[in-house]
Amino acid sequence: MCGIGGVMNRDPSRPIDPNVLVAMAAIQSHRGPDGCGWKVVEDRGVGFAHARLAIIDLNPERGRQPFVSADGQHTIVHNGEFYDYKRLRSDLTSRGYRFATKSDTELTLHLADRYGLEGALPHLRGEFAFAFYEKAADRLTLVRDRFGVKPLYWAQTPESFVFGSEIKVVFAHPDVQRQISSQGLYHQLMQLMVPGTSAFAGVHAVQPGQMVIVERQNGQLRVQTKTYWDLNFPLLSDRASSQPDEFYIEELRRYFIESIQLKLEADVPVACYLSGGIDSCTILGVAAACQQSPVKAFTVGFDDRDYDETAISQEMAQAVGADQDIVTVQGGQLYEHFARAIWHTERSIYNTFTIAKMLLSEHVHNAGYRVVLTGEGSDELFAGYPQLRLDMILHGMQDASPAERADLEDWLQASNRIFKGNLLAETPLDDPSLTDAIGFTPSCLQSWLTAAHSVPSLMHSDRRAATRDYSPGAAIASVLDRSQIQGRHPLDKVQYIWIKTQFESQVLGWAGDRVDMANSMEARPPFLDHHLVEFAVTLPPLMRFRGRKDKFVLREAMRGLLPKGLYERQKFAFMAPPAHTDVAKQKAMRSLADDYLSQQAIEAAGLLDNAAVQQVLQQHADSNTSDSERTKLDAIINHMLSVQMLHQHFVAKDVPKQARDRARELGWQVQQPTLANA
Repeated sequence: MCGIGGVMNRDPSRPIDPNVLVAMAAIQSHRGPDGCGWKVVEDRGVGFAHARLAIIDLNPERGRQPFVSADGQHTIVHNGEFYDYKRLRSDLTSRGYRFATKSDTELTLHLADRYGLEGALPHLRGEFAFAFYEKAADRLTLVRDRFGVKPLYWAQTPESFVFGSEIKVVFAHPDVQRQISSQGLYHQLMQLMVPGTSAFAGVHAVQPGQMVIVERQNGQLRVQTKTYWDLNFPLLSDRASSQPDEFYIEELRRYFIESIQLKLEADVPVACYLSGGIDSCTILGVAAACQQSPVKAFTVGFDDRDYDETAISQEMAQAVGADQDIVTVQGGQLYEHFARAIWHTERSIYNTFTIAKMLLSEHVHNAGYRVVLTGEGSDELFAGYPQLRLDMILHGMQDASPAERADLEDWLQASNRIFKGNLLAETPLDDPSLTDAIGFTPSCLQSWLTAAHSVPSLMHSDRRAATRDYSPGAAIASVLDRSQIQGRHPLDKVQYIWIKTQFESQVLGWAGDRVDMANSMEARPPFLDHHLVEFAVTLPPLMRFRGRKDKFVLREAMRGLLPKGLYERQKFAFMAPPAHTDVAKQKAMRSLADDYLSQQAIEAAGLLDNAAVQQVLQQHADSNTSDSERTKLDAIINHMLSVQMLHQHFVAKDVPKQARDRARELGWQVQQPTLANA
């Protein structure tokens, strides 16, 4: 698990500055503190940078990237993990391929030699982002894993194509412009983003399951994208017949156990994140059965009983004999680390649980661990979120009577009352563009689209004018693959939409990789093994949500290891208490607002409207404002703080200089590295 970066020049004779490559590695040293590698492909105007976190093959020289094939034709720089690599390495060795390292990265060079790069991708199992250069074809390809667990960004300058694991890596190149776009600002203030975009003008994200292919043509760089994998929920016509419940339960159990076994593979100790949800509890239960010694489990707790899950997690840890370590976060503490979190997330956050997660990963790192198993993906695959279940009730239960639907909806709303105005919209919303593409506007997007109505008034007048006719719903609808939506069950549709939008940018992004890797922590999600997922999409809707049980199939498959109270418990979204629930937290938030939302700071950034900002702050402080309204205002204030911090971190400051200074601090210098040749 590492950080990568690189450059491809429009003119192959234009040299790559190695100092820039080293700086690109240094600014992401949190992703890879164990060493720097770089490589310039001579006379090709192509260069790579790598910051290494040693997980597989701890030898500092053998594991140093970039890797170059024995014939010099292929170069790869890789972030992430490929699982099942021992079996693949054995197979390739039996066919005459010779390995110079024990690193899983080297697999790709030999698989590409055997199958071609695109033909190699089905064999790669895990979470990854890598860049692969083919000398004969003069082609650079960026590849991101099937769900976007690992980030990867790119931008173009008049002379170059620049890429990196994080936006700050791209910005470390002195020719890349740094500016928050008006459309990007719009989406940062409403949380929901257009897939493939960022807050910054000209900075794009490689989308999950896609390749970005860069080739030189007629003196220019030609960039194209290609999808190599997608979820492929079955058509309704293919769901006409189904298997008995026991078939799905047994198959899920088999895939799940296999995934955990693979993800426990490392040359360093592996721990587990543990909350009070069945996702992390089932992972811990199976991991404990796989290990000879007690599994180390790390839990974050809050000083608010409505949001704290430590008691339930303790019950699970005791049941399987895990060694549990609980980190309790105080309310005001979260805002103290807000600016640091935004440096890592590189986008706005609506709830401070991402900061709690960052503090947890810091504690895990300090405890001597570099790898944890984590539960992301379960809610997406098995309809765990209340928004997904709401759409199943509203649109996917054709055989239910109106009274039965109403009863289930009332139950869902009552049991998720603290998420009103946040995960669940207070009033239904219909977006014409999304309804046209999907058949209805998914509930999982409605609360964020509702927030969009307040966005224009918050923006600086120039930014407001630039987005006068902008429709965020239409922008999102325009990038969705309708062939993956049409003809599907409503629950399949909303799971697909959520996975393509909020899951990638929020759950896996600012609540996942970005705050884990902020502390050099590799988080591995067993539920996102693509073999398991390709089975999970075939599950009938009633195997996901039945009666009043979310994640029905997972509960039944893991019933034997779950304590009774946890087996019966409804899904509870992992969130930190909003600011209005805690006096200390409100005070800490107001202190940040005094700095970042002052008139002087607002005028300097040119992003927000000062009068509108002050009105939001006053309304939040008004004791007559309802709790549900305050929940929405909490998110708005967090967004406003976020965009001001984004400007301060990445526009106002000289990022290329920061990167060079960081390289000097680390002692990472331009000296020809020892490269692994495979």
